[in-house]
Amino acid sequence: MAIRNIIKEGDEILAKKCRPVEKFDQKLVTLLEDMAETMASAGGVGLAAPQVGILRRAVVIDVGEGLIELVNPRIVSHEGEQQEVEGCLSCPGEYGITTRPAKVTVEAQDRSGETIQVQGEGLLARALCHELDHLDGVLFKDHVVRMLSPEELEEE
Repeated sequence: MAIRNIIKEGDEILAKKCRPVEKFDQKLVTLLEDMAETMASAGGVGLAAPQVGILRRAVVIDVGEGLIELVNPRIVSHEGEQQEVEGCLSCPGEYGITTRPAKVTVEAQDRSGETIQVQGEGLLARALCHELDHLDGVLFKDHVVRMLSPEELEEE
């Protein structure tokens, strides 16, 4: 495994749509493992493939309940609404209050190509929405109700 460079806001790759993963091979496994190590090293709760320069539909998430790997994910249902503070490893030091669904269900494939389903509420729902947005070239700032100053962030 290796820690990869995280692409920062302003790089055009973050604005591009990702292609589906078609080959479930060792290259994909290495990508997922590198993404998980990179995310953990950076102190994040999620990381999408375009954030490490790969335009494929793959994300990793760990909100403290164990690592979730999602390949070719898509949201199949959502309900409710939540507004919470959100940030992004590609936008270091920037935070804002976003509006996201309170609960989501995601259908995806695992590293072997098997179909899986993940349900998330609260932080996991936000992380799922946030990372899946990256696969379509969308940053969290597109959902921000209000950006927070460093002083406001300390109060949150």
